[in-house]
Amino acid sequence: MANLRGPHLHTPLTLLSTDRDALSRVDPAMIAPGDDARYLVTRAGSAALREDDGGTLHVSLERSDPRGGGTQPLVLLGVHEGLRVLAVEIPEPSPELDDPGRDLRDLRRVAERLTPRDADLALTAVAMGSWHRSMRHCPMCGALLEPEVGGWVLRCREDGSEHFPRTDAAVIMAVRDSRDRLLLARNANFRGRFHSVLAGFVEPGESLENAVAREVAEEVGLVVEEVEYVGSQPWPFPRSLMVGYRAWVPGAVEMTLQEDEIAEATWFSREELAAALAAEEIELPGNASLGRALIDDWYGGPAEV
Repeated sequence: MANLRGPHLHTPLTLLSTDRDALSRVDPAMIAPGDDARYLVTRAGSAALREDDGGTLHVSLERSDPRGGGTQPLVLLGVHEGLRVLAVEIPEPSPELDDPGRDLRDLRRVAERLTPRDADLALTAVAMGSWHRSMRHCPMCGALLEPEVGGWVLRCREDGSEHFPRTDAAVIMAVRDSRDRLLLARNANFRGRFHSVLAGFVEPGESLENAVAREVAEEVGLVVEEVEYVGSQPWPFPRSLMVGYRAWVPGAVEMTLQEDEIAEATWFSREELAAALAAEEIELPGNASLGRALIDDWYGGPAEV
């Protein structure tokens, strides 16, 4: 395993401030209708948002239950300024559930424009909505699952087993060589000019640091000698926790790309990256992503034209 070293990086989407009030989830009254209840609607990675005059986005909290008599689970997100905030994942567009005044936006594309409190609510709502959409039957016996504990637990009607929200750990790493160049790659599934740092899911029985070394070896054929943890961020698209690292490889080593995963990979100096961005040869991740934070960290500031 590669050696581990220190300090941390400020990562996006982590300055979260809502009181989740987790101990109150067991009280059924916390998801009951009431004057203090507000509802945040989500659908397949999108959340109901509103934009203020300055262009900042905020979650749009509704006073009335948006389910229209449906049985979609309610999820207690927490308490803010004395109000209970409940998430509701609504299904495909329908005249019964769609409010023409509701602005559902893809959270992946706009998360950087949210305040920390609103990012906290929206990210959690989208993550829990994704879980409830995909987890409807018991994986042990196939019976229907019923929500409990403020929507944070699903219990099987038949065998009584409990099921909890799933979060998949993934590592994301800024790989540098002995000349302090940064490795950027274009995934085979990425759109045209989009490049980012390497990333991959952690496998069972594997440490985070070993996952960094394995992913780099698999995707580009390089041996990682040192890694440095820098921070983490939620990425609920649909259910990941991104764990960020700086990583170093020795010397100038020839790369071997994983054909079905990596379309191209290139070492960049800071001058070369600035030139490639100015020429619009590559496109970088958005500011809400940990990948962009790692690139800017290496660059010494915002990597932009």
